[in-house]
Amino acid sequence: MTAPTTVRLRRRRRWLTLFLTVLTAAGSIVFAWVAVGWDAELGEQRLDGELRRVTSTATRLVQYDGTLITAFVGEDELNTRCPQFAILPGGAERFTGHFSQQSCVSVDPALLASLAAEAARTGRLLNGYVRGTNGELVRVGAEPFRNTRGQYIGAVVAAVDAGPERDRHHRTVLFAVIGCVLLVTAAGAAGHLLSGWAIRPAVAALEQQEVLLADTAHDLRTPVAALRALAETALEHPTQRADLLPRTVALAGRMGSIIDGLLVRARLAAGVEQLAIQPVWLDQLVTTVVEETPTDGAQVTVTAAPTKVDVDPGLVQRAVGNLLDNALRHGRRPGDRAIVHITVAGGRLVVADHGPGIDAEVAQETFDRFSSGGGSSGLGLSIVRWVARAHGGMLRVYNAEEGGAIFELVLPTNDS
Repeated sequence: MTAPTTVRLRRRRRWLTLFLTVLTAAGSIVFAWVAVGWDAELGEQRLDGELRRVTSTATRLVQYDGTLITAFVGEDELNTRCPQFAILPGGAERFTGHFSQQSCVSVDPALLASLAAEAARTGRLLNGYVRGTNGELVRVGAEPFRNTRGQYIGAVVAAVDAGPERDRHHRTVLFAVIGCVLLVTAAGAAGHLLSGWAIRPAVAALEQQEVLLADTAHDLRTPVAALRALAETALEHPTQRADLLPRTVALAGRMGSIIDGLLVRARLAAGVEQLAIQPVWLDQLVTTVVEETPTDGAQVTVTAAPTKVDVDPGLVQRAVGNLLDNALRHGRRPGDRAIVHITVAGGRLVVADHGPGIDAEVAQETFDRFSSGGGSSGLGLSIVRWVARAHGGMLRVYNAEEGGAIFELVLPTNDS
């Protein structure tokens, strides 16, 4: 069974949110991966730059006069600072090595000697990580140097504690992970909100369509059944056709009015009804509507003060007619005739009846599905609310203390 369109739209919203979240997560992971790798590389470059500063300075201080002289190295302040270093043999000649006075990390001298020998053998700078004697992570760098004959005879090997840099990098990784999680969460929330905002008009239109269809079926079911009963009775009893025909015509007119009202409501809800705003004397419009509306013996009184409003006269006339029709239909008690009081002043139209009133719970609801004491779906009142909102006004409803319902339509006034 196919799911309703609104359900499919909401499902699509979830898929769109998931797609945006996954896309953001993938991009964030790739970016974080590149950023973390770049940070690790920069950390190594910082350590290697510090080591190179020590090894290059030490190689410049080394002198050679038949034999290697390291006295100048011992006199330099470099000899007492971190990173620590050692000048070790590893090539064509053997000489006594030199170790700096400052011990910043604990590294096996044999390991340093092997690095010096490797650097002298290859004639290249060497950099890498080793483990200190206490298990700490150490970054080392070895720079070879030559004798006067151009032969590599040893290297300066410097070592620095890589723990602080490793801890800083781990914090960067942690921040990157937290940032990715927050970014993905924010993207998911934003995607959910944006997708909801994007499909909201379509969902609202579909919901309005479903309400319209439900109201159409509800409001037409009774008159259609009555019209069919009248037609069947006329077929079975030809002698009663003269009596049944006027009732049939009146019922058909009522159905036409219901359909017309539904179409107006649908156009208002869809926003396709264009308002022809112009200055209108509301008191005169209401008086005209009352004079042209059959009251069927009901007592209708109008108290009006001159009041000019900026409205679409056609729509407001329909709204006034719907309020009056509602009061005439439901503004009476069983066995009594309807009594309706209409007041017009200051851009306000107040219609009060002497009926059973409005249920308190229903009075708090919107007029999308309005119910009165008589059980009507309240399509006419729903149209009144739409007309009021389209003009920037409002429709209020409440019960009078002495009984009966009061409907108050507020419209924007023209003060000029």
